[in-house]
Amino acid sequence: MARAWKERSILPGFGLSMGFTVMYLSLIVLFPLSAIFIKTSGLTWAQFWHTISDARVVASYKISFGTAFGAALVNAVFGFILAWVLVRYTFPGKRFVDALVDLPFALPTAVAGIALTTIYSKNGWVGSLLEPLGIKIAFTPLGIMLALTFIGIPFVVRTLQPVIEELEKEIEEAAVSLGAHRWKTFTKVIFPQLFPALLAGFTLAFARAVGEYGSVVFISGNMPMKTEIAPLLIMTKLEQYDYAGATSIALVMLVISFVMLLVINFLQWRANRFNTQ
Repeated sequence: MARAWKERSILPGFGLSMGFTVMYLSLIVLFPLSAIFIKTSGLTWAQFWHTISDARVVASYKISFGTAFGAALVNAVFGFILAWVLVRYTFPGKRFVDALVDLPFALPTAVAGIALTTIYSKNGWVGSLLEPLGIKIAFTPLGIMLALTFIGIPFVVRTLQPVIEELEKEIEEAAVSLGAHRWKTFTKVIFPQLFPALLAGFTLAFARAVGEYGSVVFISGNMPMKTEIAPLLIMTKLEQYDYAGATSIALVMLVISFVMLLVINFLQWRANRFNTQ
């Protein structure tokens, strides 16, 4: 049986490769995550529930997940448009725009947070123009969502670009020749093929935004019950040497994130299955 498996394997050194993979995942992912559960287990159920159900903590959950979800939706829409333009059109400065997409990857998140706060505060270049209109961005949930949109858009664009490049224009031309208007061609021909990749980009942007700290801590203002994010509360408890309290909040975020990602991956699986039928 072992010999048959060895003969079927197309990768040489499968045992060594699998062992390295398991060891790497254990050191980088499994052990740190298990440490969260182990450290939290030192609390009684009453202490754990008191920590995670505190009004300030619950408010931070709502802000963190709400703004992350909103930013991921914005990135899904505008990231789709940006990826489509970069693939389907040729214009002066295209390479420069394409390079700018990766800027959030290279720029330290703290620098991005300071820059966004400077620009969108009431005395900033953009904030001073919006202030007379009654629109306040810095030190509001809207500012948090702006920062999360900034750091998340590359995930959507880079996920969609190769898929758009592989789309056959002949299929679109065939749909048009059969009498389909632009909107119907998009909804019935183009979008179903791009939806799994778009959902994957949305998932990556959302997952990145949930745990973001550096770019948000400056523009949020860190006002309890209003603009305080959950990662900041975790840092606060760590500074107070309340490790069990910090891991309790992290554990709740981990479970909620895992459930949401599981649902999104299920939707992606359904979309892929529907496209292959």
